[in-house]
Amino acid sequence: MFAPKNILVPTDFSVYSDHALKEAVDIAIQNKSKIHLLHVVDEIVQCAVDYCLDVSLVEQAEKQSMKFAEEKLRKEAAALAASGKVEIVFDIRKGDTVKVILEEEEKRGIDLIVIASHGSKGLLHRIGSVSERVLRYAKAPVMLVK
Repeated sequence: MFAPKNILVPTDFSVYSDHALKEAVDIAIQNKSKIHLLHVVDEIVQCAVDYCLDVSLVEQAEKQSMKFAEEKLRKEAAALAASGKVEIVFDIRKGDTVKVILEEEEKRGIDLIVIASHGSKGLLHRIGSVSERVLRYAKAPVMLVK
């Protein structure tokens, strides 16, 4: 029987990601697994076509995104840890979402990735582009949650 010990749950703070986290918690409780909750902040493109943003504005926006993500993850992790039923750690990284998720899989010895089938953009496609690429390139099993 498959019994994962390290579960990676990427989140974009959407309701879809919340459903994935709930499923991961259920699996973690059953298997005494550790949950690695991850949020990836996209790098802000400074220049587009003929227009460039001031470097300080880009840095300020990235710092605000990181701060917001940390507060949100800290609250989610504290709420889950308060139950005493699951061990949870969180991380915030900046970069290309799929690349960061795959790097975390390797670095943390992840043996299951639980990810929402759709992200914050919703049901515009049959499957989200991030989840589709994670499913394609991950070495560990990937559980897609509707």
